[in-house]
Amino acid sequence: MKETMRYDPEQHAGRRREIAERMRRDGGGLMLLPAAEEQVRNGDVDHPFRQDSDFAYVTGFDEPTGCALLFADGRLLMFVRPRDPEREIWTGRRAGVEGAVRQYGATEAFPASEIEARLPGILDGAGTLWYRLGHSPAWDARVTRALCDLRARARSGALAPQRMVDPGAVLHELRLVKSPAEIATLRKAAEITGEAHLAAMRDGGPGRREHEVQAEIEYAFRRRGGTGPGYGTIVAAGANSTILHYRAGDAVLKEGDVCLVDAGGEYGFLTADVTRTFPVSGSFTKAQRALYEAVLAAQLEGIAAARPGIPLDAVHELVTRRLTEGMLRLGLLQGDVEERLADKSYRKYFMHRTSHWLGMDVHDVGAYYVGGRSRALEPGMVLTVEPGLYVAEDDASAPEALRGVGVRIEDDILVTADGPVNLTEGTPKEPAEVEACCVR
Repeated sequence: MKETMRYDPEQHAGRRREIAERMRRDGGGLMLLPAAEEQVRNGDVDHPFRQDSDFAYVTGFDEPTGCALLFADGRLLMFVRPRDPEREIWTGRRAGVEGAVRQYGATEAFPASEIEARLPGILDGAGTLWYRLGHSPAWDARVTRALCDLRARARSGALAPQRMVDPGAVLHELRLVKSPAEIATLRKAAEITGEAHLAAMRDGGPGRREHEVQAEIEYAFRRRGGTGPGYGTIVAAGANSTILHYRAGDAVLKEGDVCLVDAGGEYGFLTADVTRTFPVSGSFTKAQRALYEAVLAAQLEGIAAARPGIPLDAVHELVTRRLTEGMLRLGLLQGDVEERLADKSYRKYFMHRTSHWLGMDVHDVGAYYVGGRSRALEPGMVLTVEPGLYVAEDDASAPEALRGVGVRIEDDILVTADGPVNLTEGTPKEPAEVEACCVR
């Protein structure tokens, strides 16, 4: 197993103990977590394998196929691919059934091929089944068959679980608040990501193509020991910068344009998520700089507001207000700020939320609303703060100098008792600093 995916027996055992304890407080039972499957890319070629985040969080097991069953009494059952010397010649070593017990702390383990036969017996009398219905149609069907089997044998004493609970009620709440070890890993991911963005700024001169800049970014991720991008790398030059989820294509970076890069490196199952926007020519135009500074000012205030006890929506509302004020100054909107906030006309240029949780998934798990109210921030949470302004190239109502210009600035913020900590502050974003990084 790669160093960055190293299994930590104490960390994963501690997680399972905490999950089991929380399960006991809410009906006991068992939690069923499917592993990810390999996915065909084309022909007989698979996509690069990435383990399911919940399964990885609980087990640390980085092989496809099978599942884990964690009982409220702390037992861990695993179904895994058995050792197969012939297949291992082609696809690499497997831990096997024995390794699942010896290396990964399973109480018992069985071949993955036995799931269908054994699952009804495991669920019999469990009372509560912690399973995420709707996540996998194949697993939904498998669980349904097991439940139907038990119900059909009710007159013989079989008892299907009477209650099904989404594991996120426990598991995702734990994942939302990062441990010191997870924060250290995120810092490493942030460091690698910063180097990648600097490489993009250095490489992203006139005449380069978006996919060439993408190659520099993803090379930086791998060169420093990361597993690659934590999500699809966005390199958007010129008018493409106004398309939120644009993927790096073959457009040429041109003199006078900006280039928006949204890229995060994954390290140890955790990913950074950073966006920077830089001038292709090395210097922002006056209009581009004004737009950039409006976004940056809003972002800095949003970061400063990310403190314990502050509702997440309050961060978004503050950033939206500052961006709307900026749009009025720039001539993108007209009238009064309160009116523009009320009629939401700002959404023409700022159409997304300011923040999302960050961790094992780029849009990480955890509830955004609790009891119908925006969730208050707590120490250990990590969120993005990512305002942006996007002026379509065909927007006749916008100042001509701003048309086709998109700017987003995004950092990864750790909430602490002493205030926000910017994990990605090492990636330059002040206009002069960005321009200096573009010296080629």
